[in-house]
Amino acid sequence: MSWPRRRAVFRPVSSTRYGVTGAAAAALTMLALAGCGSSSDGGGEGGGGGATPAARDKGPACVGTAPADGVHVLRGGGFRLPGGGGVQYAGADADGTNRTATLRDGAKYASGQRQWDVGPGAELTVAGHAYAVRQVCTYRVVLEPKAAEDRTALAAAPEVLEPRQGPADDGLCFTTNRTVLTTAAGGFPPKGTPLSLLDNGGVQRFPTGLSLTVSYVDTATGTAGIAANCAGIPVALYKDVRSGETVEFAGALFEVTGLTEQGVELTRTSA
Repeated sequence: MSWPRRRAVFRPVSSTRYGVTGAAAAALTMLALAGCGSSSDGGGEGGGGGATPAARDKGPACVGTAPADGVHVLRGGGFRLPGGGGVQYAGADADGTNRTATLRDGAKYASGQRQWDVGPGAELTVAGHAYAVRQVCTYRVVLEPKAAEDRTALAAAPEVLEPRQGPADDGLCFTTNRTVLTTAAGGFPPKGTPLSLLDNGGVQRFPTGLSLTVSYVDTATGTAGIAANCAGIPVALYKDVRSGETVEFAGALFEVTGLTEQGVELTRTSA
């Protein structure tokens, strides 16, 4: 596959270079990527690269229907919930017809946490609050709070739209508020435009506190890892993604459209 000579490259609010641990380093600029990885029909879980190709997900990509005000828990990441609880999308399984997810109690990983294997229609209680699983996808699980007060809490407008880092950004990172989601979506390139992420430990930051980084690119297997953090929580860790697969950040959907030794190119597919 060949790329056009000129491609639009989006520049986020700021691009700051960090190490894996988050130590500050030099400023990062964005580059348009060339090259094309192999196609795939789903998002598989797996390790951080290596000589052996990661197993392909058997699909389907999604089962169930996501409500407009659902809670999006992204693959490999966590979500803080009302009442002090949280939930993580810890694992995925599909057999070509059905799809299930492993959810873990708590917004961050800790040993001994409770886990649930769920599909659409399943119910779970987190920190005394009840939720129904409405959709399971390769890239997300969508929950619906059963209590009206929890739906109201999740939809509440934050005091400010400017990120302040850490738990102060919970209202920006863990919300169903339409103003916040619209602001977050506006920080990404528009639909059909590429977003380039470099594989050098660089962190790209966006208007509502989200930061993205490429954890690895393995050109031998055609796979990469993309991590996202917000409010001090790992909100997504897409491992072994391939060209053609879908990922989600802050309510916006992207297709992986390029993998090279330099990094990953994503193209936004949602409005």
